[in-house]
Amino acid sequence: MKTPTALMALIEDGVIDAVLRPLKSGKEAAVYLVRSGDHVRCAKVYKDMAQRSFQQRVQYQEGRKVRGSREARAIGKATRYGRRQQEAEWKNTEVDALYQLRDAGVRVPEPHGFFHGVLVMELVVDADGSPAPRLGEVELGPEVARAFHGVLVRQVVRMLCCGLVHGDLSPYNVLVGADGPVVIDFPQVVSAAGNNAARRMLLRDVNNLTAWLGRSAPELLDTWYGEEMWALYEAGALASDTDLSGHFEHDAHEADVEGVRDAINEARDEALIRQQGREAAELED
Repeated sequence: MKTPTALMALIEDGVIDAVLRPLKSGKEAAVYLVRSGDHVRCAKVYKDMAQRSFQQRVQYQEGRKVRGSREARAIGKATRYGRRQQEAEWKNTEVDALYQLRDAGVRVPEPHGFFHGVLVMELVVDADGSPAPRLGEVELGPEVARAFHGVLVRQVVRMLCCGLVHGDLSPYNVLVGADGPVVIDFPQVVSAAGNNAARRMLLRDVNNLTAWLGRSAPELLDTWYGEEMWALYEAGALASDTDLSGHFEHDAHEADVEGVRDAINEARDEALIRQQGREAAELED
């Protein structure tokens, strides 16, 4: 395998010793297994903006802080420099979120640094020591599905208590590690207080997980954890250890309960379509 140019700089700087093999590749980034001393880790190499397919970035970037006034002006004017800065901020957002969430006890891979635009982080492994599969690639029994749902809802709560919403959470952004689910992929993370679409994204995140795990444990489809945690968050009453019931009283004048249920079913279908798209992208790469 030819060593990617982006990783050569890390080898030359002594950050990593060798690139072992590709792990996965998508439209946004390619992930490689690398050796660093006695450790095997992941290196996430972001693809050039022209190669990347993530749509509606403006929606995700609302409420984000730009590091300097010059950069903010350039991004606003969409100059060449501004586009480069916007791309850099997109990558930095994931790095910053990983460190923040890891410190807050959220189950995310441990970051080991950001070098030359490459994110080096922990390799999440399964019980056999192999790279962990994605949640959307495994079949679960009802008991495990319920347990995983509880763990993942707690991670969403902890993220929200940090003021963050994942924004693209699905069975394919969760790894099944040896000790349970681990959440990955944060470049699109949004500010809960600063983004007008944060509530909708949070409900979509929770609905995506509920729809998938509800295939194995159908009773989960009758829960409303997203609505419950957001109401507590807005009231300033949500803590990382708040006990949630999954019950929520909807205001019939403000909420379309059947519409939300339809959204859960649509999320299930979307998850399957996205998996097919990822598989097709990996074949292309």
